[in-house]
Amino acid sequence: MARTKRKVNYVQPTTVEPLVPQSKIYLAGGYIRLSVEDSGNPGADTIHAQRELVLKYIESQTDMKFCDIYCDNGRTGTNFERPEFERLMSDIREGRIDCIVVKDLSRFGRNYLETGNYLERIFPFLNVRFVAINDNFDTLTAERDAEGYIVPLKNIFNGAYSRDISRKSGSALATKQRNGEFIGSWAPYGYQKSAVDNHKLEPNSETAPIVQMIFQWRASGVSYLQIARKLNEMGIPSPSRYHYQRGEVKAERYANAVWHVPVIKVILSSEVYLGHMVQGRSYNILSAGKRMCKRPKSEWVVVPNTHEPIIDEETFSIVKEIAEKCRAVHQERVGRFDDLGTIPHILRGLIFCADCKRPMVRYKNVSEKCGHVYYAYICLTHSEDPSSCPKKYLRETKLLEILWDTVQREIALAGNLKKLAEKYSQSAKSTSHGEALRQEIAAANNTLERARMLYDSLYQNYVDRLMSEDEYMRLRNRYKQDIKNAEVRLADLEQQKQTELKKIDENPWLITCEQFAHETELTEGMAHALIERVEVDADDHVSVALRFQDEYRTLAHLLEKSEEVSA
Repeated sequence: MARTKRKVNYVQPTTVEPLVPQSKIYLAGGYIRLSVEDSGNPGADTIHAQRELVLKYIESQTDMKFCDIYCDNGRTGTNFERPEFERLMSDIREGRIDCIVVKDLSRFGRNYLETGNYLERIFPFLNVRFVAINDNFDTLTAERDAEGYIVPLKNIFNGAYSRDISRKSGSALATKQRNGEFIGSWAPYGYQKSAVDNHKLEPNSETAPIVQMIFQWRASGVSYLQIARKLNEMGIPSPSRYHYQRGEVKAERYANAVWHVPVIKVILSSEVYLGHMVQGRSYNILSAGKRMCKRPKSEWVVVPNTHEPIIDEETFSIVKEIAEKCRAVHQERVGRFDDLGTIPHILRGLIFCADCKRPMVRYKNVSEKCGHVYYAYICLTHSEDPSSCPKKYLRETKLLEILWDTVQREIALAGNLKKLAEKYSQSAKSTSHGEALRQEIAAANNTLERARMLYDSLYQNYVDRLMSEDEYMRLRNRYKQDIKNAEVRLADLEQQKQTELKKIDENPWLITCEQFAHETELTEGMAHALIERVEVDADDHVSVALRFQDEYRTLAHLLEKSEEVSA
């Protein structure tokens, strides 16, 4: 069949001025990364310095519009398992970002294979522009050969450098450990680094007396919990809070940290206070891709008599003997009440203190007289420091009754609204609305197909000299914009369709509640599927946050509006 041509009177212009297309404005996101927590030291490659450089660069570019900053602080560059990088990729896929700006390639990644894959394959496929400021690398203008971009070869050296440094530093640090030199970031509580030699420890006049007091209390029979409470009541900063106050750590979570039982146990069991250097309790091998792991005690590096002791051998032995006796008593009790059975912990991770917001602890109680086991939830913060949080003690049986009643009412409500939703789905209003939406989607599809057809046939018409270059460029831009508008319109209508389905037919609240409609008691699956969070206050008032409340309110609002219209 002969092709039908569009008939136009072609007139050859005497001079043709090429149409300059409008430059694209890129939606730019800055990506910054640091392998260790930002120390804030002047002149260092800090998060703040990277942020300033990236923002300043984006603002200076006329073809870029700043959208967001993605910051992975304390994340390694040897892999791409980073939360903010994943958020960046998600925004790229959703069209919110089409340009990435980094300080240099090493901030983006030190793994050559993975970094090269992003630059050579993934970003071009997603139409994403990539800029590394200090490397003068921009995929918009970068030199390419048959193998791809030339500059990413620099990442070979980045990756090799990272692995080589890991091996060399690991070997050097191991040697220092065997020589009894201290290699930690900060000294153990009770000590400080020597001003003469950072690898030597010396007693800290502020904290050494605290360590001695802890050992004396324990040697006299005071429990771990009582020691933590005493220290908190006296207002003595915990080790992490002490380091925060001295500016050695910056994380705000340490600003109000209190003494906990595990911290007391670590201090009372550490031979460092006898003057022995104890290191190598954990390790990670960057060159092998291994993360932080704990070593068994038999593999610790212990070098005796490297610094001045804070605790004498006799006191340390008394404390150690007390710990061994307590351990023996615990082992003797283990299994003693096994015949009473146990109750599964179906609310794990759901119960929180209403005051301190920390997870509450499920505490096991055994009544020898009555011969049964029961559980209660207590606030760990109050146990460690009674003045910092009110006391809570709520029996699990009572809590389960409250939650069962709450969940049952939610399921009953869902059952009632499901009946109304089914009635609404069969109504003329719902049917008419659904049909109108289907027609709009069909019309949007037709508009998109027509725009694509016109765009595809445009170049052949130009080649066949059926139009001028000026007319070709004008129509090309017009049809391209028509395609974009049609795609946006279609995506919006499809989203409307999905939203309408989730209101009734695919409403996750209705589906989940219906799944547990025939249960006769609260189960673990039901609790975690329907309950978001439970908070308990000092008066045993229980606040329950349920899941899918947005979906419930959307459905309720829809049905309420339909009743108003019908009325």
